[in-house]
Order: sequence, then structure tokens, then C-alpha cells
Amino acid sequence: MSNEKQVDSSRRGLLVATCAAGGVVGLGATGALVSTFQPSERAKAAGAPVEVDISTLQPGEMKTVEWRGKPVWILKRTPEMVDSLKKTEGDVADPKSERTPDMLTPEYARNQYRSIKPEILVAVGICSHLGCSPSTKFQTGAQPSLPDDWAGGFLCPCHGSTFDMAGRVFKNKPAPDNLEVPRHMFVGDSTIVVGKDEKGEA
Repeated sequence: MSNEKQVDSSRRGLLVATCAAGGVVGLGATGALVSTFQPSERAKAAGAPVEVDISTLQPGEMKTVEWRGKPVWILKRTPEMVDSLKKTEGDVADPKSERTPDMLTPEYARNQYRSIKPEILVAVGICSHLGCSPSTKFQTGAQPSLPDDWAGGFLCPCHGSTFDMAGRVFKNKPAPDNLEVPRHMFVGDSTIVVGKDEKGEA
């Protein structure tokens, strides 16, 4: 009888120890699982607004920065580039950025320049057709894959969509929409914040 009791109590002790160990492992796994729902610092940084110094950007130059894994172009347009937008007005498919405006163009960029300041364009460098990145074609005039009266802009090498100097897509092209203008704001004259404006973060 005493032998059986000894066995029972040792089994009971083993059972208690096993349950306790399992509970600790379970709590640890739950903690690890919950922590996967929290965005990492790297993930937060990838979606965070990006400050860009444009003090050295010269007319006709473009700077590319990464925001949320996308290339964002910041172009300082020359007076000629700005003037070209009047010429292309009748040739682009959505001159006033009225197609899906809330997704593609903030209210302050729904104008001929698609920008806050006429000389500065901020646009996501991804074609609205299948996600290729258009090439810069700032030189005017006849060129391969471009019309003879080309006024400067962007050409998508994948399927030939063309965009003017405001990122507005030309008529009868595969791209359904203009290039996206992300939320942005100026901080002084020499800094742009991409991904944030007076209303908050994108």
C-alpha cells in the first residue's frame, strides 16, 4: 500500500511539473505571437514621413527618395517645363486630376501643376498601369517612342504610357490614371516632408 502511494505521489509531482512547464512555454509562445502584431521599428520607419532637403536642387533636376517602399520623385521644374503644361492641357486624359482624386491627388495638388508650388512636382514614380517605373524624358522634340512635338515628361518603358511634366497621362495610353501625388508639405523653403501634410500623416 505504501508503495502505491509513493508511486502516485511521484506521478502527481511529475504531472504538476509538466503542466507548469507547459504553461510557461504557452505563455512565452503567446507573448511571441502578440509581439508579431506590433510593427517593428523598421516597419514604422518604412511608413513614416520622410524629410527631404531640396536646397541644392537646381532647375531641371530631380531627386528620388523612398517612402513606403515606393520611389518618390521631387522635380524642380524650369520655367519652360512649367509653361509646357499649358500646351499639354488638351492632350492629357485627366487634366484636372478628377479621376479617383482622393486616392491619387490631394486637394492642394488638383491644379494644372499638380503641386503646391508650380516649380516643384512631388510624385510617386510608379506607372498606374502595371507598376513599372517610368523614365525621365525631359528633352523636348522628336525621339524614339515619342511624338515629334514632345514637350518633355515621362515615358513608361513597359507599355509606352506617356506623362507630361505634371505626371498627367496622355490620352489613349494603357495607364488609366495620372501618377500619384503623395501627401506632402513644405517646411520653410528648402525642406519637403513626404507622407504628411497639415491634415496629418498619409
